[in-house]
Amino acid sequence: MATDDVTTNTVGLSDPLKRIVAHQAKFLNFLTARVEDRAAAEDILQSAYLKAVEHGSEIRDDESTVAWFYRILRNAIADHYRRKAARTNAHEAFGAETPVSYEAEITQTACACIGDVIRDLKSRYRTAVEQVDLGGVTVEAFAQSQQTSANNASVRLHRARKAVAKQLTAVCGACAEHKCLDCTCRRSQL
Repeated sequence: MATDDVTTNTVGLSDPLKRIVAHQAKFLNFLTARVEDRAAAEDILQSAYLKAVEHGSEIRDDESTVAWFYRILRNAIADHYRRKAARTNAHEAFGAETPVSYEAEITQTACACIGDVIRDLKSRYRTAVEQVDLGGVTVEAFAQSQQTSANNASVRLHRARKAVAKQLTAVCGACAEHKCLDCTCRRSQL
């Protein structure tokens, strides 16, 4: 339900909830001034309306309905920034993974199919795996060389690794389920 739709249908709402809906423009301006864009403000407002409906019975007679709702909005803003910080931290942690060189492990214990699988990847995925996983380049350096953000480079590397795993499973079957260590597929015995 879009925020604009809320003001058109207040039938069935209690008086306190009707007062909240009547201040929609003020609430939206309050939120827009405190978050990054209007779309985020509208999402927060919509979620706050849902909380108000769920917790409308908590409004005390001696408390202003509008003040009560502003408290919900302030808490929603704090939650919004907490979630945003958690997402940012997760992206940074994913992008800052310690690069591991798998070259020695691949040549000693892994399936002989992996080289062919990597060569058959899309060029952007192949480049990511070759530079970061096999070449030991950091994700940040790889991102710079590809003229993209570290987050985009991390996502590309993640997708490349998933593509390698999927293709190894298709090519090697049971060997791939055990990460191709102690490989028993036909190619390793050639």
